[in-house]
Amino acid sequence: MTIAEIPEVRCLDDRRGLIRIPPEIDVPLTDRVRQIIDTSEFRRLASISQLGLVSLVYPAAHHTRFEHSLGVYRIALLYLRHLANNDRFAATIRREDAELFIVSSLLHDLGHWPFCHPIEDIHLPGVPEHELFANSFLLEGEIADSLRDDWGIQPRDVVALLSEKPRTTRTKILHSMLSGPIDVDKMDYLGRDSLHAGVPYGRNFDQQRLIASLTLNQSGDGLAISEKGRTAAEMMVFARYVMFSEVYWHHAVRCATAMLQRAFFLLHAQLDLDLLFRTSENELIGRLREAAGSSPAGELLAGLFGPTRQLYKRYEEFSFLDDQVIYERLARRPYAWLVACAEEFAIELSRSLGRRVAPHQVLFDAPPVELEVEFQVEVYSPKRDLYRPLGEVSPVVRTLAQTQFDHLVKRVRIFVHPDLRNDLQSIDDPNALLHATLDRMEA
Repeated sequence: MTIAEIPEVRCLDDRRGLIRIPPEIDVPLTDRVRQIIDTSEFRRLASISQLGLVSLVYPAAHHTRFEHSLGVYRIALLYLRHLANNDRFAATIRREDAELFIVSSLLHDLGHWPFCHPIEDIHLPGVPEHELFANSFLLEGEIADSLRDDWGIQPRDVVALLSEKPRTTRTKILHSMLSGPIDVDKMDYLGRDSLHAGVPYGRNFDQQRLIASLTLNQSGDGLAISEKGRTAAEMMVFARYVMFSEVYWHHAVRCATAMLQRAFFLLHAQLDLDLLFRTSENELIGRLREAAGSSPAGELLAGLFGPTRQLYKRYEEFSFLDDQVIYERLARRPYAWLVACAEEFAIELSRSLGRRVAPHQVLFDAPPVELEVEFQVEVYSPKRDLYRPLGEVSPVVRTLAQTQFDHLVKRVRIFVHPDLRNDLQSIDDPNALLHATLDRMEA
């Protein structure tokens, strides 16, 4: 059986066995795909929102990881249908490799729990990486049985492709399709998040043309694009940049993120994390609020999930371009250090105001330790039989992707409780207080 004859790929043009997802997209389902998505392990993704706290700012952004996973699976089929006509790809990727890629695309988010990324970013003891958390759903149970019985795939091979460093040419190609500059995940979430948030930014690139331009890179171990896809790739880079700037790192979204992170930081030692991360989003919120009670963590969670939304207010903001010194003193610090620094700053503010500022009333939000992966992909010119990096032929990509992406879109921010905002206006030089706090922290 060739790649084009794989049932799921063949069903792309079949009008039977479809499920509809936004925006008016038909996703083909075979019996063996239905067997996976109907399991309890996969169905839990229907109770986990894709963007979590973003819906506090963009109220329609309630789409789920279930919907996103179906979208990624469909795009994986489009990748395979196109690349099956590429001689080098067809000579390297076997039918069984392609089927492994299909199920891995469908299951790529299986290990996510509610508010997964904000919680992962603070690196607390006992919090697993979501890729490894997925192993408990993949290695045993209904999905594992379906992989073995219906697909002839060992669950361990899915785990390896999703969470381990690829070692062979075949796995390097598949990995680049799953997690690379132009991967199936990014290809779906940019447009889907943009659609549900109600903004145009993530949809302003030509997905069909980009897929039609896919080829292999010069070394034959990863994806590249042909020249006809260059503009579409540039627009994808720009779409990702603007989505981070205007949605994912919108100041109010980051405020909500900072509130949740501090509350979780205060509570995590008393939580059964393995049990908590297997719950639905609403159940996780309920358990956090129950554990928090009337404590400072409870006050933070009530502002996010209580009957009245009460987000903290932005007090100061520092970008890499405008205030590099403060930015670099706070960016990519361990989260526990940021909490300690914020508590020291609360003491400094208490002295200046002549009244107590509670430690949890000041939140520092900064770019996390890990950097975003730079957008590096080769562009192939058939006429000259030449491969060149996209950043070399595109000033847009050179600026937005090769210049450190995080420096351009991720800012350092200080948020304070709404009751403090007016009082803090009386402080003449808050930056001087901040530098004094940082000096003590670094002494």
